[in-house]
Amino acid sequence: MELISKVYPNLNIKEEVTQQYLEERSILSARNDDVSAINASAINLLLGELYEFLAADTLIEEDIEVENRGNRIASENLNSLDPPSLPPFNLQLKIGCPIMLLRNLQPRDGLCNGTHLMVVNCATRVIEAIILNGSHAGDLVFIPRISLIPTVTETPFPMSRRQFPVRLAFAMTINKSQGQSVKYVGIDLRNPVFSHGQLYVAFSRCTSSDRISVLLPKDDDNITTNVVYPEVLLG
Repeated sequence: MELISKVYPNLNIKEEVTQQYLEERSILSARNDDVSAINASAINLLLGELYEFLAADTLIEEDIEVENRGNRIASENLNSLDPPSLPPFNLQLKIGCPIMLLRNLQPRDGLCNGTHLMVVNCATRVIEAIILNGSHAGDLVFIPRISLIPTVTETPFPMSRRQFPVRLAFAMTINKSQGQSVKYVGIDLRNPVFSHGQLYVAFSRCTSSDRISVLLPKDDDNITTNVVYPEVLLG
């Protein structure tokens, strides 16, 4: 994708992907499915071995109405669910990729919901990573697998997922980016934002307007999607 190469140049050169490189860059989108697609494309560009971690999904039966307890739910149905507050069932990581923490693990040590980190090692039971933002930036930390429960509105039935509480963070939703400032920002506008305020939040994440790249929707299937700067977009 053109937006990825604009915000993350030389992503396929291992020596270029450093702690500073990752903490200076981010791609923003309004929708979770667009964020997931961008992250999937970016991780494929990054060099290195791909580590796959499968979660353990469990149905919380005691919360289900009595008349429904006899209807067993296939594990494939649980595994296919991807609510934004949970890590994916199949978590794919590489050494050097950026991740975002989804839960408060050790707030006093900088491990809070929304913390950005860079993966430096992967093992079966723990991920070793460096914190990229906040007062604990540069600290080496360890992230274990934990059991997570989504909110009642995110899944059709109560469940629990045991997985590393992280998601890839080459891209994130605009709402998740609030309070952060980075040097290079890409904004995916192929699908419209929900309000003018959300668009303002996206543009204000960058420290300079000349380092913002915007991906616009295609007007026609034969026209290449353009990456432009805000001066062009706003006139």
